[in-house]
Amino acid sequence: MGIEFDFGAVLGEWPLIVRGVLWTLGLTAVSTVIGMVVGVACAWSRANGPTWLRWVVGSYVELIRNTPFIVQLFFIFFGLPAAGFKLSPEVASVIAMVLNLGAYATEIIRAGIEATPRGQIEAAVSLALNKLQVFMRVVLPPAMKKVWPSMVSQIIIVMLGSAVCSQISTEELSYAANLIQSRNFRAFEAFIIATVIYLALSVGARRLLNWVGPRYFFGR
Repeated sequence: MGIEFDFGAVLGEWPLIVRGVLWTLGLTAVSTVIGMVVGVACAWSRANGPTWLRWVVGSYVELIRNTPFIVQLFFIFFGLPAAGFKLSPEVASVIAMVLNLGAYATEIIRAGIEATPRGQIEAAVSLALNKLQVFMRVVLPPAMKKVWPSMVSQIIIVMLGSAVCSQISTEELSYAANLIQSRNFRAFEAFIIATVIYLALSVGARRLLNWVGPRYFFGR
């Protein structure tokens, strides 16, 4: 007796799949924007901030980079309510993804900042630019250009990591796939389709980010 596949049974639940894809993209977009801001601010702090601030940021980076994402997510969703902070699954997911991306982005951007030639910074200072102007106009754009491929890869990793958020009932793509297979018992088909969609999202997001970066973050 041969194995029969029925992808139609899964594709017939397309509203759930579309909802899952939209949640995955939404979580990724929000987390990317906020996480990049966190990464830039923390990278500047580690490179130029006072000692106490470097220590605080360094502790945050080491904590996040050396603990599993699912533990961070569970702490935020299940642990914080014990301290009086009750969060929805979606908000908890965004916070966890932002903290995770922010920590990795900090080290990626810091590497680019530290690679900026000192002479370039001194030239900017000689033009009477203040520290913020030097950082935003002279240091950050070339730094981002150097590290953008690594940053794009990290954003993709965070997007794929959003699949873990289904563990707290965030209705992203893997949650949709699991819900569909629980209804029709077509687990193989459901997760094959989810895999193909994740692959398409990754390729599409990478191309979009590689197009956006040179136009909006570090110039042509």
